[in-house]
Amino acid sequence: MHSHSVSSDDSRATVEQYVKWIQVLRKRGHTVDGIVLTEHRKFDFGKDYSALADQYNLRVLKGSELDTRYGHFLVYGVTQALTQEIEFSDVRMDARTLMQAARQHDAIALPAHPGRFGIGLTDYIAQGESFDDVEIVERLNGGSRPGENERAEELCQSSNLFGIGGSDAHLTSHIATCMTDFKANIKTESNLVDALLSKEFQPVWLKDIVTGASQS
Repeated sequence: MHSHSVSSDDSRATVEQYVKWIQVLRKRGHTVDGIVLTEHRKFDFGKDYSALADQYNLRVLKGSELDTRYGHFLVYGVTQALTQEIEFSDVRMDARTLMQAARQHDAIALPAHPGRFGIGLTDYIAQGESFDDVEIVERLNGGSRPGENERAEELCQSSNLFGIGGSDAHLTSHIATCMTDFKANIKTESNLVDALLSKEFQPVWLKDIVTGASQS
């Protein structure tokens, strides 16, 4: 649900390296059905990973991770119309405007690593900001420092929010550290949005999952 390839400016992993590493995880008994590439501040309309996905029997979906004045947000179901309304490179955009625009274009935007010190949604809420449209946050983040996932957990508990899990991978071996276990069979970005709206999912750690349903 949260990964970065070399298309992002701070990652050293290629998509092919990710999918090959997932074959290693599968041989170890883990169930990993797909990944979502959430490149920083853009959406790669021109990149098609379907051949690679078919070769390795894996879903490779695309999303985005955007910077806002209230922290980072993961966006799923990105369309051309959404990118025309929202400037994805604008690091000062209002997250509330982003969330509303996403839903108007059949997409969904939700806070990434909300417990991250300094840039997580938890800190902005503590400063008095309110985010009425937030129903789901990234509850587990594989790149978080000690205490940050715990803060995200506290936010979910105190505000009755649903949570996803994402590896936030920037290196090959970090992919799928955290995942999201969905009840739905997800094949497309649109399926992913529907599955998130259904609220029928849970965040999981790779180390805790050997067999399961649909994870990404």
